Amino acid sequence: MTTRTKKLGFIGAGNMAGALIKGVLAARLYRPSDIWVTDTVADQCRRIRRRYGVGAAEDNRALVRGSRIVVLAVKPQVLADVLAEARREVRRTQLFVSIAAGVPLSRLEGGLGGAARVVRVMPNTPALLGKGMSVLVKGSRATDGDLRAALRLFRGVGEALTVDDEELLDPVTGLSGSGPAYVYRFAEALIEAGAAQGLGADVAGRLVFRTMEGAVAMLLETGMTPRQLREMVSSPGGTTLAGLAALERGGFMESVAGAVAAATSRSRELGAR
Repeated sequence: MTTRTKKLGFIGAGNMAGALIKGVLAARLYRPSDIWVTDTVADQCRRIRRRYGVGAAEDNRALVRGSRIVVLAVKPQVLADVLAEARREVRRTQLFVSIAAGVPLSRLEGGLGGAARVVRVMPNTPALLGKGMSVLVKGSRATDGDLRAALRLFRGVGEALTVDDEELLDPVTGLSGSGPAYVYRFAEALIEAGAAQGLGADVAGRLVFRTMEGAVAMLLETGMTPRQLREMVSSPGGTTLAGLAALERGGFMESVAGAVAAATSRSRELGAR
């Protein structure tokens, strides 16, 4: 691998890095020759290279030295070592984009030497299908142009928006980052409930998945609020109201609020370490 400057480098070649590479290539923001990766797991590098035709850097330092934008796509527990390694090669002209959950801008900027331009991002796993939701916040030295560049990256795998206050990324994590798991758990509960009423698991699963897909389409395409749509299908004395009443008796709204609050609190704890 030569050390000529690449446009985009990924430290970490896992699922989210793969999703971003797929997205930016599909959107024609970059060519495969513009992108390279590193990873401590050699098989992951080989998989990404075979699938997308991108390059591989010799090591993290070489990748940072030769990239205009560096995406930090590693787990939070190994990020400190990555930052220490990258620090020696940081240039004021390059941008670092971190998707490490819970790691604040102060730690990212400090770990990279204080002069780095950093954008922190909270994506979620539907990005793997190009249907993600990402929220971005820029660091103290990042420019508006840096933020626009990062937005282009994440709009290749779904929707993306910005916030001005980094503290909002904790509730974003509790709601959007963890949210897909709440939906999956609700789907599990519906399937089990259908089976308990005599439906086969396969039939119950098909009913649940298509019902959820249709309900989301109604939310996205009708312009109606969730409350309006709920009331539209809740006839007085009907089956839907009976079911909703049972949910409320079970503390449904309180449970959902508690889940988001607990995940938000945990995000704050991780960021304080």
